[in-house]
Amino acid sequence: MDIATLTAYTEKVLHGGGITSAEAEKLLALPDQETPLLLAMADTIRRHFNSDEVDCCAIINGRSGKCSENCRFCAQSAHYHTGVNEYALLGKEEIVSAAKKAKQAGAARFSIVTSGRSVQEGSEFDAILRALEDIKKEVRMETCCSLGLINLRQARALKNTGISRYHANIETAPSYFPSICSTHTFADKAAVIHIAHEAGLRICSGGIFGLGETRAQRAEMAFTLQHLGVDSVPLNILNPIPGTPFAGNTPLSPWEILRTFAVFRFILPHALIRTAGGREVNLRSLQAYALTGGLNGLMIGGYLTTGGNEVHVDRQMLRDLNRPPVQPRL
Repeated sequence: MDIATLTAYTEKVLHGGGITSAEAEKLLALPDQETPLLLAMADTIRRHFNSDEVDCCAIINGRSGKCSENCRFCAQSAHYHTGVNEYALLGKEEIVSAAKKAKQAGAARFSIVTSGRSVQEGSEFDAILRALEDIKKEVRMETCCSLGLINLRQARALKNTGISRYHANIETAPSYFPSICSTHTFADKAAVIHIAHEAGLRICSGGIFGLGETRAQRAEMAFTLQHLGVDSVPLNILNPIPGTPFAGNTPLSPWEILRTFAVFRFILPHALIRTAGGREVNLRSLQAYALTGGLNGLMIGGYLTTGGNEVHVDRQMLRDLNRPPVQPRL
């Protein structure tokens, strides 16, 4: 692709327009040697619509394993034998303690994530609400949660606790979703996003690359998030888990991943887009390029069933890039 065409795409976005699906696919197909220029253009868009601050978040696996769903990438599915640590909902004290550690590590927000299709009404859901309330009072940082397919009453209860966003990944493009899960549908995912919106919650929703999807389907996922009104997008890269059907998937190259990140910025210019699970094992020495290629968020401190960088490594990366972390605020 010549520089003039890439510049024209960038200018179109900077002036309030957008690229088409066909244009997105052209960008995703750029050769490795042209990718640094694409990253620079994506970061131009990021700087135009967003600040230089990097939003760091952290999560806790509040309830692990024994999930009834058969997502083919997931270590926590009861359909596969992965050796994952299984436990019921953690106690409030342990969750609040983890939030305090996350804030000390530099996280601006903290999310409670639970395995399973949903959280039933009653004692378990009420315990999560109490934990969220205590984090706000004792830790004073923004809270989010990911509890599966919640109903409207639950969404409103979460809104009343003051959570910042509800997290519900769409995982992949609608056209590819049947290839990764059969126990729930893309429509189920979209429905919970609509429910959270109806309750007045902002949405955090993204997905995973490297599931076997095409480049066109990666672009489709980004346009779907745009259509759903999502303004916070975590982008994960498959870290294949032994025992899952996707254990043998071929890893994506770092340049392929970075091109995809950049194209998400072209499609979602105003969004908070963060690099999350799998960045360490897939991007390796090129992790910083995500933040110079259009992204403005970082998940720190590890993931649901896998570890991440040591906190000091990510802190040093932000200092080296001269990108200050967002400070916790309510």
